[in-house]
Amino acid sequence: MTEKTKTVQKPQSRKSTSRIIGILLILLILLALNLPQLLFFLKPEQQEAIRLFHTTYFNQYTPIRNPEGGFDWLRLVALLFMLAACWAVSRVIKWLFSLIKTKNRHTETLKGLAANVIRYGIVIYAIIFGLNILGADVLTVIAGLGILALIIGFGAQSLIEDIFSGLFILFEGRFYVGDIINVDDFRGEVKSIGIVSTQLADAGGNLRVINNSDIRVLTNLSEITSVAVSLISVACSANLDQAEEIIAGVIKILPEKYPQYFKGEPRYVGVEELNETNVILKVTANVDEINIYMARRMMNREFKKALDAAGIKPSDL
Repeated sequence: MTEKTKTVQKPQSRKSTSRIIGILLILLILLALNLPQLLFFLKPEQQEAIRLFHTTYFNQYTPIRNPEGGFDWLRLVALLFMLAACWAVSRVIKWLFSLIKTKNRHTETLKGLAANVIRYGIVIYAIIFGLNILGADVLTVIAGLGILALIIGFGAQSLIEDIFSGLFILFEGRFYVGDIINVDDFRGEVKSIGIVSTQLADAGGNLRVINNSDIRVLTNLSEITSVAVSLISVACSANLDQAEEIIAGVIKILPEKYPQYFKGEPRYVGVEELNETNVILKVTANVDEINIYMARRMMNREFKKALDAAGIKPSDL
């Protein structure tokens, strides 16, 4: 491990440790708020003050009034506690989901969708009960949100269409997380399927976010056997029979040498192109779509090494 790698990993490790400590601290505070009797080192009147604070600001579903008038600064304290709790719970849920390891793409997709739904639910909870802590009436807020949703619904048809399209994608099984699909000439691996959008990453790591309603025509390349193609250049002056014999020998060893890429032996198709300086020979191999580029690279590499060893040049130039 280089010194540079060590330097990069240390801040990340410290950041993760600080985050874990913060989550544990917040969870302990929540536990103390709900069960102040566990704080045995506090006096009974102090425990009662904590219980009163919790009852006043967290167990109320009607507007909280300050009998003395003016702004109650304890509202801000309660609001910060609530927001911190929501953040801690979301991090714990995210960690629990990361522990669920599945090989089934359908299950993986459902896991990602469930995580998104829970995250949105936590945000909605934080908004509604945050307003309640600040003095708003929860029932009024919920009723207002219902009316607001009805109003927004007429102007947010595209958002609603994205949500329903995402549900249809999931239940019809058009594609799952881990599949490789082609949408609007963009080929990429499905990284996540959300309620509103889907994320694809191409072979170069470029990430594209596509609204679910925009995925109308697609090709799921993971459901079909793909073909990796290797085009081999051989000089016109070279012995074609010798070159084909070398290629046939390489074809036999490829599945044994790279079983993770090749389903079986590649197939020599023949002369693809002929010009004044070289001959282009074509070899194809049936592979999984995810391996199509690596299979082609391995074929090109092995054919090049074998032809160079035999003294066969790629061109007469």
